[in-house]
Amino acid sequence: MPERLWPFPVQTPVTEVLEWSTDVLVTEAAEQRIALRTSPRSTLTLSHLLDASGLAEASELGRARPLDDWILPLWHLARPATAPVDETDMTVVVDATDGAFDGAALAIIAGNGGGAHLIEIAAVLPDRLELSAAARVSLVHAIVAPVGTAFLARPVEIDRRRQGLGTVTASFTLRLSDSSAAASPYPQHQGLDVLTDPAVLRQPLAETLGQTVEAIDNGYGPIVLEPVLSHVQRRSTITLIDRGPGRLTRRRWLLSLRGRQRAFWLPTWGRELVLQAAVTAGATSIIVAPFADPSVWFGRHLMIDHPTGPVFREITAAAWDALGLRLSIVAPGKGVALGTPIHLLLKVRSDADRIELTHGPNRTELALPLIETPT
Repeated sequence: MPERLWPFPVQTPVTEVLEWSTDVLVTEAAEQRIALRTSPRSTLTLSHLLDASGLAEASELGRARPLDDWILPLWHLARPATAPVDETDMTVVVDATDGAFDGAALAIIAGNGGGAHLIEIAAVLPDRLELSAAARVSLVHAIVAPVGTAFLARPVEIDRRRQGLGTVTASFTLRLSDSSAAASPYPQHQGLDVLTDPAVLRQPLAETLGQTVEAIDNGYGPIVLEPVLSHVQRRSTITLIDRGPGRLTRRRWLLSLRGRQRAFWLPTWGRELVLQAAVTAGATSIIVAPFADPSVWFGRHLMIDHPTGPVFREITAAAWDALGLRLSIVAPGKGVALGTPIHLLLKVRSDADRIELTHGPNRTELALPLIETPT
């Protein structure tokens, strides 16, 4: 276990970079994705505004055994203690229901803007941490944070604004365990997660549609386009924002994706499919407003945004109907009223092995580049 604590109070935001390595093997109609790194490299960049004594301490800590492991407070997961902490206390009262402290042997407590003090955990309960030894510090308004084991990723940077004040910037790479067994917070369709929380999906920042082709031009006649891929690729970037316990849930879900390896379903949240008639629980088709030839709908997937919970189905056939376009599906198992939103589902994956998360005092934000995938 590392012996040294990086104790300084942090300035927000805290930037975290998750990096994987994925080998993507592409054929004309499919792709195979091999995770070369099952656990990401997680690098936290912390900024500290320190006085003269703090700058001196940071300078000495950065000089002494810089290659050793550190105990690093995870300030972006800090939360307030719900009762004052006394030196002799064997309990710290804090909300631990989100699992941030699960399995932890150590944590830190700190005052507002003060340095971190290490505490040893004997047991984690939903409303408190039981300690192995007394807290050894008195704080009226304490904050509590889990810790991680990390090493310095880059040299410590010190920017002295004046003699008694300066900024210290340090980047640490956390030593993570494989979190592939984490439970998914989302419903599933055909074994893949469906990203069903549009409230944190700000908007597509950019979107493109295209099919990869090779242009053959002999210089004497027309240009011939030969498809390299048999499917159209849709690329977009979405912004996700989480607050409260959802911040940790989102991070665990990102870890389970393993960068570009694992696909998931993304609802378009558009109005491509507009119901023209109510649907009974046992109906094997729905009628929607026509706007594209029936041939393009076979094999597509949809989400019925039912008030009691989403229903996911694959379109098995499509034909013209007197009311519009009739799409054949497996019976939804519940009645669907006229006006219920229906969205297309796209099978997508991350289009990058590097994801940057910005942790603010009360929220986490990230931009996730996506690409539609056939498999």
